[in-house]
Amino acid sequence: MAAGGKTMNGDQTRIAQQFIEAIPHARALAMRVDALGAGTAAISMPWAEHLVGDPRSGVVHGGVVSALMDTCCGAAVMAHPSGPSSTATIDLRIDYMRSATSGQRITAKAECYHLTRTVAFVRAVALDEDTDNPVAAATGAFTVER
Repeated sequence: MAAGGKTMNGDQTRIAQQFIEAIPHARALAMRVDALGAGTAAISMPWAEHLVGDPRSGVVHGGVVSALMDTCCGAAVMAHPSGPSSTATIDLRIDYMRSATSGQRITAKAECYHLTRTVAFVRAVALDEDTDNPVAAATGAFTVER
């Protein structure tokens, strides 16, 4: 089920996943589109040893979390009902609240909550299996081309 209560149909799921797989870093991080709605997206990635920033703790590097959140925010912009044809990050502020738990899948959830003629405003959160305790939160601005 997509955010906003809408279910993605097979074509939407396939198109969204193809979009993600066309981005080299998203493909390298094995990102998966979990939900897509009107201006919302949820994208996740599995824990992997080669993504660890601190071998002693097994914690995924913060840059990996950043890439996941940025990609999810862009997907939320592209899923907006106004139908942007492309987007790019203008600014993305990420507040890291804690380390993601080693071995757990990380999920980013983003919402495009306001759109002007040329700029989309997005907020997002990154979670592991402890969904009540976010790993990171983000706010950003993205270009909008129609």
